Amino acid sequence: MNDLRVTLIQSALHWESPVANRGMFEEKIWKVSQPTDVIVLPEMFTTGFSMNAASLAESMNLETFKWMKQMATQTGALILGSYIVREKTNFYNRMLWMEPGGKYETYDKRHLFRMANEHEVYSGGKHRLVASWRGWNICPLVCYDLRFPVWSRNTWNASTKQMAYDVVVYVANWPKARVDAWDALLKARAIENLSYAVGVNRTGADQLGIEYNGHSAVIDPRGTTTYFAEEGEGIETVVLKGEQLEAHRERFPAYLDADAFRLS
Repeated sequence: MNDLRVTLIQSALHWESPVANRGMFEEKIWKVSQPTDVIVLPEMFTTGFSMNAASLAESMNLETFKWMKQMATQTGALILGSYIVREKTNFYNRMLWMEPGGKYETYDKRHLFRMANEHEVYSGGKHRLVASWRGWNICPLVCYDLRFPVWSRNTWNASTKQMAYDVVVYVANWPKARVDAWDALLKARAIENLSYAVGVNRTGADQLGIEYNGHSAVIDPRGTTTYFAEEGEGIETVVLKGEQLEAHRERFPAYLDADAFRLS
């Protein structure tokens, strides 16, 4: 495997202002001074973690979709980030996987954060996404999904002799009050799945008075933190080492002893 360069953008967000957030992130993306393969934005990066879906939701193929297509094509990088999408009468906290040239995939957040009544506003996703980019299989997930290890579980395919994914990416609006859980669970997901784990969280405070302190991070499959962001805003490109990932899986093939299971 070749190395994969992943750029994490940790930022405060303008509350419920898609135009301001798209403009801000466009400026931040153009500050990425070195080549990169993947650019990761926070959860609900156009609005903050808002339950005002009826006013803020976009149909697919409109403003944010077109903006992400433009950013991906201009940078030559895969862009990942979630925003509020409407389909008929349903609203989704939808992760958009946008490649240069406009090929895209979607993942709808499976686990909706009931403590903020997200489950009363949004519809949950039914299918996990694993897609390939530049020789790496990537599984993009959203915030609260991090707490559910079965949904994140990597699996070994005996016929292809490959793990389902090589890196799991979580985008989040994870509050400061529970950031210790974020730190611990990112490490756990990397270790148990013999993969890299990338977490991109926001920072700052929203108009509901909730504070966020970032802690965006990259964890390698041994559980070692290879990058950690403190509380402020920041942009960092981190290299995920393909040969090291393969070597660790060969030396420590715990996946061969994993319990079989099936998601219903």
